[in-house]
Amino acid sequence: MIEQQLASLLAREAIRDLPLRYCDCVWRDDIDGIIDLFADGGSFTALYAGKESVIAGHDDLREFYVTSAPLMPRPYIHNHVIELHDDKSASGRCYLDLRSAKNNMGWIGAGYYNDEYILTADGWKFQARLFNALHMEDLPASWSDI
Repeated sequence: MIEQQLASLLAREAIRDLPLRYCDCVWRDDIDGIIDLFADGGSFTALYAGKESVIAGHDDLREFYVTSAPLMPRPYIHNHVIELHDDKSASGRCYLDLRSAKNNMGWIGAGYYNDEYILTADGWKFQARLFNALHMEDLPASWSDI
């Protein structure tokens, strides 16, 4: 019983760390760090104004984040909720306030992430991030099809 509770707490803490590390990497323009948070074949999906853009796999994710960097996004993640499904998979949700260092830290958007997490040999990773953009003042060039 205690071992199971401890394993659950450790999993939750490792998962809770993923969105925090994600934001830290975005702030520092650490593209390799962002990509390392995704499992092989992991995906990022953006939904905005009824349109969807899906980016999957490390190579395409890298291209997406490189082309998004000129906006100088500065994300603030909060209200992270985690649901463990079993000892190797989980899902969660967290909320985003987005600012731009390019625009004197002006507010550029808000939304929330629905995440799927998977335990890999290298620890917990994003299997999928679904970003629901509720409002965006400025879109990255890589979202041109949205």
